[in-house]
Amino acid sequence: MNKTDIKRYEKTVRQLIDEMTAEEKISQLTNSAAAISRLNINKYDWWNEALHGVARAGTATVFPQAIGLAAMWNEKLLFEIAEAISVEARAKYNRAQKEKNYNRYYGLTFWSPNINIFRDPRWGRGQETYGEDPYLTAALGVSFIRGLQNSDSTHMRAAACAKHFAVHSGPEDGRHGYNVNISEKDLRETYLSAFEKCVKEAQVEAVMGAYNAVNGVPCCCNSRLLNDILRNEWGFAGHVVSDCGAIWDIFENHKYTPDETSAAAAALKNGCDLNCGSVYERLIDAYEEDKVTQDDIDTALFRTLMTRAKLGMFEKTEYDDIDFSAVACDKHRALALCASRESMVMLKNNGLLPLKKESVKSVAVLGVNGDSKAVLLGNYNGFPVEYNTVYKGLKDYLADSAEVRFAQGVDFFVEKPEELKKAVELAEKSDISVVCLGLDASFEGEEGDANNPYCAGDRKSIEIIDCQLELLREVRKVSKKVILLMFCGGAVAYGEALNLADAVFHCWYPGEMGGKAAAQLIFGEYSPSGRLPVTFYKSTEDLPPFDEYSMKNRTYRYFEGEAEFPFGYGLSYSHFEYSEMKAEPLNGSLRVEITVKNAGDYDAFETVKLFKSEKDAPGQPIKSLTRFEKIFIKKGESADISFLLGAEDFTHINKKGEKIFLSPDKFNLFFE
Repeated sequence: MNKTDIKRYEKTVRQLIDEMTAEEKISQLTNSAAAISRLNINKYDWWNEALHGVARAGTATVFPQAIGLAAMWNEKLLFEIAEAISVEARAKYNRAQKEKNYNRYYGLTFWSPNINIFRDPRWGRGQETYGEDPYLTAALGVSFIRGLQNSDSTHMRAAACAKHFAVHSGPEDGRHGYNVNISEKDLRETYLSAFEKCVKEAQVEAVMGAYNAVNGVPCCCNSRLLNDILRNEWGFAGHVVSDCGAIWDIFENHKYTPDETSAAAAALKNGCDLNCGSVYERLIDAYEEDKVTQDDIDTALFRTLMTRAKLGMFEKTEYDDIDFSAVACDKHRALALCASRESMVMLKNNGLLPLKKESVKSVAVLGVNGDSKAVLLGNYNGFPVEYNTVYKGLKDYLADSAEVRFAQGVDFFVEKPEELKKAVELAEKSDISVVCLGLDASFEGEEGDANNPYCAGDRKSIEIIDCQLELLREVRKVSKKVILLMFCGGAVAYGEALNLADAVFHCWYPGEMGGKAAAQLIFGEYSPSGRLPVTFYKSTEDLPPFDEYSMKNRTYRYFEGEAEFPFGYGLSYSHFEYSEMKAEPLNGSLRVEITVKNAGDYDAFETVKLFKSEKDAPGQPIKSLTRFEKIFIKKGESADISFLLGAEDFTHINKKGEKIFLSPDKFNLFFE
């Protein structure tokens, strides 16, 4: 939107504010904002979700969970997915407005994406993120925000929100009162990096404050985070919203203020504009007690109403004619299938794959996730018109050419001898055994949502569950061809399982088309192209304490051990040859070039990853992702890849968190 549009919205908003009473103003500063009929302001609930599809509002296209979207390593495809989500959001909003449905989850302000760093694989909400790397997270976050908001038009199609600001990544248990003591280096280098780019490059409309405190100050009343860094340093012009209940936490759990009214005042004065919760209802008391001023209230109200104005809530928009038929339409479901294919990461293939359709006459689909609908969804999800489970996907793909049967074999955590026996018997009678293990979002996720109260949504360990591993062992004894499909929201220590399977795919929570995508990959309709956005460790014992937020020995950037599968890993049915890298100065920048040849027998995607490492610099990352590009190359053909690196790419973050610009010759550059 241009400056003329912005000035028009500002005029509208200031006129509305001028006509409101103090009570009316405060009624707009909680997520459930009241109607003001005399000003033609409808009731509005700011709480809406769109992590990987419009969530919690009935039918929608369900794309792979965010961690799976990250595994695509495909900015263009993620942009298209975000566009599709925002179109479905408008379709739902338009119908809801006609029906005078102003309920939660039917609005246009979406509390996505989650750009926290997935620093520990035990974190249940890690599935909501784009992985462990600040650069990858930023690049994907920017693409998602741009696709969702469509800010170049007269109005935003939807509003995005970068969350949770800041240093939030588990444990879930205790998050409401936890204080993170973090070094300035880790804060700037790891935890704030993606937020900065989402603000500066994507102009994200909202930022959500986290539950935890950072260095003694709760995030939602942390002036250094919300004012000094976010607004003054980065130039953020949108609104800040609290995580749900986080203002209550300020006095109840952090004990930072003596009471509710003081917590509301502290949050408002220190940069939190909107309260998900009800504590801001006490702002009228804070105002009367001179704990907040009229200007404090008006500033927050201006920021929030500007978002509604940009979305066109006070006038007609170019999106008003988007019909409900756009929801779960064929185009979007085809996009979900493409995303699911690109998200799955092939970790092993001993030559078994791809299978030939004509050589397979019987398939056994086994395991807890073989015919599971829930495993397709992840958390913060909508509900598809059709669930393509692995069993359904293979059955549909093979149709009349082969018999496909299913046996669960075991429960998630409990061995059932009779069920195990049935599964093994089925495997023995089948040409191929497809064993589908892992978890679903009922066992890992956000505190209160996941069904594992003993660790509040997090995992205790990253090893494969014993009874599920036993199923795989027993199947291996009787089956000559075993394919393992693993479903979960993060890394797994595969261990013995790698020797028990001929081929392994890590499938995350793959969305509504997961089973169809798996079948297409197994039978070679497409070459696998997913790459890991997180490190896969060999053991839980390789991990530092979960509640330690230092980046020492965490993620590929600082991990000193040997990974089971490294960050960026993923196999293809083809193979690629890289020429020698060329680097030359260009107008104050450095241009890096490489030629990549598809030397295999399959047309395939390759993800070209450029890393850097600072020379002779103890305490700096071992290596860091600097650029990437996913490109489709036909067999026998080559592609020239070029990256332009500037001063920002050759920086050193010191112990004080200061950014020091260095010469490019202080770094090694290399492709992987």
